[in-house]
Amino acid sequence: GISAGFDSFSNAGKELIVQYQAKYEKDVECGGGYLKIGPKMSDATGFGDPTPYNIMFGPDKCGYTKRTHLIFSYKGKNVLKKTDLSYKQEGEGTSHLYRLVVKPDNTVRVEIDEEKVYEGSLKEDWELLQPKEISDPEDKKPSDWVDDSMMDDPEDKKPADWVEEKRMVDKRGQEARRLGRPGGPRVGGAHEGQPGVQGRVVREAHLQPRVKGFWEAKKIANPEYQDDDELYKYADFGFIGFDLWQVKGGTIFDNVIVTDDVSEADAFLRNGRPFTRLRRPKRPRKDKAKKAEARAEDKSEDDDIDDTKSDSRRIGAGLF
Repeated sequence: GISAGFDSFSNAGKELIVQYQAKYEKDVECGGGYLKIGPKMSDATGFGDPTPYNIMFGPDKCGYTKRTHLIFSYKGKNVLKKTDLSYKQEGEGTSHLYRLVVKPDNTVRVEIDEEKVYEGSLKEDWELLQPKEISDPEDKKPSDWVDDSMMDDPEDKKPADWVEEKRMVDKRGQEARRLGRPGGPRVGGAHEGQPGVQGRVVREAHLQPRVKGFWEAKKIANPEYQDDDELYKYADFGFIGFDLWQVKGGTIFDNVIVTDDVSEADAFLRNGRPFTRLRRPKRPRKDKAKKAEARAEDKSEDDDIDDTKSDSRRIGAGLF
């Protein structure tokens, strides 16, 4: 993964706005485009999957499973939203803008491409808190409790002449006979359809007089429940990073901003820059033939990057 550190801050009593732009140059098929923001790291080079974070936000896709992740860390656990947010990172070559707003009233708003896709409560839409009530473990189902609303009539008897068998032995073929050639196998009498068949007898059902319905243990107050009006608050934000797994490369992230002022995020959106040209790592020394080949390759890649940059401006014209 890649990450960047900054001076630590807390979002206590303030809004937290996290905004960034993502672009897939190829159909990733399986991979993520989400970011993580969390407490200050002592060693940024160690950033990766085990690194603790406060919030994870952004698109994720693998096959037919698609969603926009929004995970909050609370008391050492990373908690997913109860229901998935819509996946909007469709169409390779098209950039998408993601904005997350976390408010001091414990509400959250998510926008993708400047359209609201979710607004709701941390308490209601994430299982961050223990439930207020639980089933009483001491409450047991009575032995005479009747769940079923219907019962078979005990007075309903099977008629003596009732026929259930669908097939009967053909009495005309009772004597064993030889099939085909002389010396062939002996077979028993043939079977034929039963003319008076009535099928399996079903006893008449009627309402159960003692029915009490579905039994459920009574609810009691959960002794482990503790309310928290500061679910939104984190004492320390000190890094932002992308820790991803993808089967294809070419994903671009840019225009990342973390702020407590929506107007600043809006201004950054309007006055921001198109996707910047990515730096390529230095190549080791090569012989002249390989250098010439590398220069030709570089020129081809430069043309591709320039096209991408121009395309980003065109596609993002309404976003900046």
